[in-house]
Amino acid sequence: MASSTLGKRIVFTGGSGKAGRHVIPYLLAQGHQVLNLDLVPLDHPDVYTMKTDLTHSGQVFNAMTSLFSMSEYGHPAPGPPQVPDAVIHFAAYARNMIVPDNETFAGNVLSTYNVIEAACKLGVRKIVIASSETTYGVCFAQGDADYHAFPLEEDYDVDPMDTYATSKLCGERTARSFARRFGVDIYALRIGNVIEPHEYERDFPAYVTKPETRKRNAWSYIDARDLGQICDLCVKKDGLGFQVFNATNDTITTKVPTVEFLRKECPGVEITREMGEWEAPLSNRKIREVLGFKDVHDWRKYVKV
Repeated sequence: MASSTLGKRIVFTGGSGKAGRHVIPYLLAQGHQVLNLDLVPLDHPDVYTMKTDLTHSGQVFNAMTSLFSMSEYGHPAPGPPQVPDAVIHFAAYARNMIVPDNETFAGNVLSTYNVIEAACKLGVRKIVIASSETTYGVCFAQGDADYHAFPLEEDYDVDPMDTYATSKLCGERTARSFARRFGVDIYALRIGNVIEPHEYERDFPAYVTKPETRKRNAWSYIDARDLGQICDLCVKKDGLGFQVFNATNDTITTKVPTVEFLRKECPGVEITREMGEWEAPLSNRKIREVLGFKDVHDWRKYVKV
């Protein structure tokens, strides 16, 4: 499998959101150029935001062949419209109950379809889409629910009951279909609970002292900056076709080692393999082994236990 290291031209959707505003600076620091497609601007001097309704396929096709900034009008005419080297699709209604369920489903599924279709038909060979931890079926379950088994890995029988997670599974299936049809790489990231730097001091003391509140997130998380690393690794790793990756940090958000904690908290749930002492139940083993992810922002660096 080849790994490309040169900076890329990346179209990023939803870059003004909670995750994107940390992922994009990381990508820029690796030498990539980024065009942000969003409905609100990203406050970054080196990133142009093109207001784009991703549920309109014509806008998506057009935006993906756009210049990346106003300054590019000063360059010689490049000939046929340039297409990006990679597309990263994070734009979505980020949970249930922002809009009615039917709009959550329609907006998320159609925008993902439009982005993947346009990228593939324009000849983009690398696409990364945001799926979700919610696909594991507990985060937005009605009432208390148990996981089928631990650890949660990418071959898990995902069976959510809510609209948001179902829309994300539709995105994964769309990605798999287009990857097979066009022979391109499309990597779906099942992103854990995204944590921004300021949230460690504000939120993590309660997460650690009241672990019962974190079941819906499988006592796992992803630092928004480390998510940037994951996106960069995805862009650089070629030849994997369609893949699903859990996008989480390495460790569980408890003061008790993983297996001990899970046996006490979820006594009826099977643990199917040996787990690391502090391994996150929503395991990132695949991105560590396949992509080479290195956890930089472990929560214990920022929170006194």
